[in-house]
Amino acid sequence: MFLCLDPCTWQGREYDDHSTPLSAINPTQLDTEQWCRAATLWGAKEILFVAKHTGGFCWWQTDSTRYGVKQIAWRGGQGDVMKDLAASCQKRGLKLGVYLSPHDDQFGAGGGGRCKTPEAQAAYNQAYRQQLTELLSRYGDIFEVWFDGSCVIEIGDLLKEHSPLAVVFQGPQATIRWPGTETGRLPYPAWNSLPIKDLKSGGATAAQGNPDGDAWAPLEADTTLYNHNWFWSEANEKKRKSLNELMDIYGKSAGRGGVLLLNSTPNTNGLIPDGDLKLYAAFGQEIERRFSRPVMESTDQRGTTVELALARPARINHAIIMEDYREGERIREYVVEGFSDGQWRMLSKGTSVGRKKIDQFRPAQVSRVRLHVTRSAAEPIIRRLAVFQVEGVSAGSLTTGRPTTASVFHSAPYIAPMATDDDLQTRWGCPDGTTACWLEVDLGPPTRFGRVAIHELADRIRKFTLEYRDETNASWRSALEGARVGAQFQQDFPAVTGRFVRLNILEASGPPTLWEFNLYPGVPGWQRCGAWTAQTFRDGKATLTLDLSLFIPEPGQFEVKFEQTGGRNAFRITKATLFYEGQEAMPGLLTPLAVPNSYNVNRTAQVSPETSSVVKVEISAVGGSDCQGTVWIRPRPAE
Repeated sequence: MFLCLDPCTWQGREYDDHSTPLSAINPTQLDTEQWCRAATLWGAKEILFVAKHTGGFCWWQTDSTRYGVKQIAWRGGQGDVMKDLAASCQKRGLKLGVYLSPHDDQFGAGGGGRCKTPEAQAAYNQAYRQQLTELLSRYGDIFEVWFDGSCVIEIGDLLKEHSPLAVVFQGPQATIRWPGTETGRLPYPAWNSLPIKDLKSGGATAAQGNPDGDAWAPLEADTTLYNHNWFWSEANEKKRKSLNELMDIYGKSAGRGGVLLLNSTPNTNGLIPDGDLKLYAAFGQEIERRFSRPVMESTDQRGTTVELALARPARINHAIIMEDYREGERIREYVVEGFSDGQWRMLSKGTSVGRKKIDQFRPAQVSRVRLHVTRSAAEPIIRRLAVFQVEGVSAGSLTTGRPTTASVFHSAPYIAPMATDDDLQTRWGCPDGTTACWLEVDLGPPTRFGRVAIHELADRIRKFTLEYRDETNASWRSALEGARVGAQFQQDFPAVTGRFVRLNILEASGPPTLWEFNLYPGVPGWQRCGAWTAQTFRDGKATLTLDLSLFIPEPGQFEVKFEQTGGRNAFRITKATLFYEGQEAMPGLLTPLAVPNSYNVNRTAQVSPETSSVVKVEISAVGGSDCQGTVWIRPRPAE
């Protein structure tokens, strides 16, 4: 559980603008016991405390700054939140981690802890090392350390001396990775291994995952409870996520082999709000309801096939697979099958498993279940295989002549999903004896969407249209025409707004069976962020410096492409560099893509109006300067 408290809490902001007098920061009811109770409500095993955010305010007793808990009225300046929290965590058996922002406005340190002058850098290096030493040496075992935005200050010796077993987020010592977004969801497949050169860059994400990588760095999926704010305010409290959304996040973080890092944020009294506590409790209870009582399970098995023989035929709709990942992620591809009516039928399939993979599929009545590993790097070691029947949760299925209910899920690896509920009104239509069918969804209020993702259990759909309309009696309008769907179909289209959506299946080779039907707001299209002309060149060479800040609203991955739009002479980019706040970013945050003259910009640091992301490129025109072009940027599409 993340725990975010900062002077910006009093300001109703996400970043401290230092407008709050220290005398006004007095969380009189602050209760670390309550914080720990909140974590245990949903099964969290650790609290990661933001001991210092970018504004520089320190929540422990330190002489390294004049901006901290020592200077406020709370407990007469004698309070120490780290000390209280460490004691509460120890009492409840929770691990403790610490977030110490290298960015510190009090010292003029920007992203990564970079200062503008050597003198300022030396002073801040000393102060930051003192702060980290205090946090790692005074409060017992620290199990996790976050250097958000990486860290240019040498602190490897301090980690080795005081917390050699702690996992580290970002920076040269990183041992865990960020997924690439703050949605709390991992892309799939999600591999724990990656090339060591990418890990050492300090900013590796899920995008660098590789099952054959030579370094091990699991993924930690961080997300807010308030959509999308890390710090409490009365307005933000109204953005509290739904239980359905938290369960979707759980299935696509812990259920894809990662660690879920869910935020909590006390109010100005120092307490986590009651509404948050109720949601945490409901979240924990729903996880327990779904996955505490398997229909059948087997543990500690080896080999490519693990079979469960049920005591009697039973209905199931979920499977949990766990590898003994201490021996590595050996599974590369697998299928889960159920035995019914004298034959084996596929229930689900996948690639990466790792610590845990949760599969949801259409309900099936089976007498046996088997996991069959169809491709592996070595002999699979199956720590656990368990199957469940979770009532009230459906993946949605359709058989000819049998109208049933489908669900609209709201998740995406790299795109903020629409805020819809899983119990949206849906209708299936399918005349007897035909494969022409349709699914209609009532979105409630008119909703804008520009991406569809369809998962089909059997490869039968050959032609379909996606249609929409505003009111019940309005004419249907076409948003998209498609052909084959297969296991996974995703496509963007010009965004439209409607209340009713219809997936109209026009042709199919057999009765269609859908697993998921997903709608999203869509990926923003390319935006023009720069250009060059023949006059830009001097002696056939040019340098472009592009400030991308307006196009990068939050941390994430962005695609930048350089496109020639005129002139006789071709061009090539000879050098490209990324800068954060005027300082050259670490290697690996700007990487070439397969498309020529295109780059992936990985913005790992916090984003605010005061921070900047600048790409500087050196261009050569081949054979002359008659060359002009345009530079485009967009968020990276989901993979």
